[in-house]
Amino acid sequence: MTAISAPRGYAHTTAFERSLLWTSTALDHFVTSRLEGRAAVERRRTIQVQTDYADARRDAQARGGIGMLP
Repeated sequence: MTAISAPRGYAHTTAFERSLLWTSTALDHFVTSRLEGRAAVERRRTIQVQTDYADARRDAQARGGIGMLP
């Protein structure tokens, strides 16, 4: 995609419009960082649950192999 840039003088934005654009950019950055952080936490939890399940299964199989009830 190609963007055509214009000199700042031709944009004709008011101070209010610039502040709205700045605020929307800041909110977008905030929401993006929150979603990325939440996804990382959920991924760590998922990995931990999978690891715990695999450990419990392995322990049960080892006990079953020697004739003990899990």
